[in-house]
Amino acid sequence: MKVLVTGGAGFIGSHVVDMYVEHGHDVVVVDDLSTGKPEHVNPKARLYPVDIRSAELADVFAAEKPDVVSHHAARANVRESMVEPLLYADVNVLGSLQLLEQSRKYAVAKFIYISTGGAVYGEPEYLPADESHPIQPLDPYGVSKASFEHYLPLYRASYGLSFTVLRYANVYGPRQDPLGEAGVVAIFTGKMLLGEQAVVNGSGEQERDFVYVADAARANLLALDRGDGRIYNIGTGVGTSINEIFSRLSEATGYERNEVHGPPKAGEVFKIYLDVDRAAQELGWQPAVDLDEGLRATVEYFREQM
Repeated sequence: MKVLVTGGAGFIGSHVVDMYVEHGHDVVVVDDLSTGKPEHVNPKARLYPVDIRSAELADVFAAEKPDVVSHHAARANVRESMVEPLLYADVNVLGSLQLLEQSRKYAVAKFIYISTGGAVYGEPEYLPADESHPIQPLDPYGVSKASFEHYLPLYRASYGLSFTVLRYANVYGPRQDPLGEAGVVAIFTGKMLLGEQAVVNGSGEQERDFVYVADAARANLLALDRGDGRIYNIGTGVGTSINEIFSRLSEATGYERNEVHGPPKAGEVFKIYLDVDRAAQELGWQPAVDLDEGLRATVEYFREQM
């Protein structure tokens, strides 16, 4: 099967590419390399350095004619989205719609869309949040990701384009950017290994659902031929506080500095973790890597890179 992975040079997308290649699929990567790195792209995949908003996207579809699209390319920083809402609408809605149009024109059989379980539900009315929870995002990133979801049933009903939506929790692991604004595990790990002060935003009692990147990638593999027309949370079903992440990473890295707390960040949900029963029942997916194992693997990766 030929699979086109957008954002396939990025943190999560590159792991998805690896998973598809490992299972014998022919993989094409589209990534504008604004945050992705060519060295993360599996050598058995073909990389097109193309922005999903550009006219060049049509050339890629014409040349490759993929069977499936796994759409990871996005602007994905909650804090940045509060400052640049137009950019987030442009990339995450209009760029995604261009990709969907090319999928329609070239008779793609399935469109796997990566949404966010950490941002679309807003401050949850109940926990763990399941896929039926009201959509009430608190930031333009969550709004943009949720908005595009509504195009998928339309294209399925009108053009027969199958789809599956995967709403990721907070994905962490090797290749995440420790210098960015998003991804607390990578940021803390980078600071701790360098002996610099890691800062906890707000009280640190915020809770997130941390899912290891290889588990997220495996959901994309299962979605190739399962879950048509369905939305799935991809997480662990467990909330872990930022203070707990600080503590566990301090132990894993040998970090000796105490916690320092900064101001809370606008637009961020306080507590969110996801009900993943539907993914278990229908996709046959469940997380396989526990938090301690995943944090150790992440620390080891960054230690080797530094």
